[in-house]
Amino acid sequence: MKKPNYLIIGGTGKTGRKVVNSLELLNQNVRVGSRSASIPFDWNQSATYGPVLEGMDRVYITYQPDLAVPGAFDAVSELVSIAKSKGVSKLVLLSGKGEVEAERCEQVIMESGLDYTIVRANWFSQNFSENFLLEPVVQGVVALPMAEMKVPYVDTDDIADVVVECLLHEEHNKKIYQLTGNERFTFPEVCELISSATGREIKFIPVTLEEYVQVMKTMDLPEIYAWLIEYLFSHVLTNPDNEIITQDIEMVLKRPAKSFRNYVKLTAASGVWNQAVHLEN
Repeated sequence: MKKPNYLIIGGTGKTGRKVVNSLELLNQNVRVGSRSASIPFDWNQSATYGPVLEGMDRVYITYQPDLAVPGAFDAVSELVSIAKSKGVSKLVLLSGKGEVEAERCEQVIMESGLDYTIVRANWFSQNFSENFLLEPVVQGVVALPMAEMKVPYVDTDDIADVVVECLLHEEHNKKIYQLTGNERFTFPEVCELISSATGREIKFIPVTLEEYVQVMKTMDLPEIYAWLIEYLFSHVLTNPDNEIITQDIEMVLKRPAKSFRNYVKLTAASGVWNQAVHLEN
């Protein structure tokens, strides 16, 4: 039987690169979907959709910067339409847990007539080491709104492992999985954990959402990113659904979700929180 061909859109990103690595270790046929790939893919250039989908059987879809942003629905809709015309048989979508806007994009996948799995992930543990919260941690001062909200952060290793299982096995077809960690933490508690693991003082300062937005407006951030971060705090983090711990990771992977405490320990040991920050745009 011929091996399926896998397209990993966002194959250089936080979860995508791990999905690519795992599939390659399993000797699968993998194509990376990114602007720098040999067959380039760019969400903002719909002319790149057809060539990268040519000959593909199963596709992992991650949308940058987030499915909630304006334009995501139209882009995903066009991609799915072209995927069907190219003979793709299965789609796995990375979505956001508690994101109402993202559910519109999920519906496009679910109503496509193709096999699918929806993977809704909670806030990534790696937001503190690979994303917008890295620089404040390195600087030793983390100022954020919603200080008392408890979040069951999910490790991107777990997300990638679930995605790989969903791409490989038919038993996950037409399923929606909601991925969380196994323990909830407030932002002050996260700062305390990182302080203890690094031996550095990571001070937490509670601010209002309005104050946080004003600071973002003084920074050289693309407008869509500032909008997205405000949306995540005002609509997603405050959604009661995001405090709920699920067992979907254990159900799919037959092992417990990776511990946020262990993530902090391993990340501290890597030294990333003790060096200068060079974030890519």
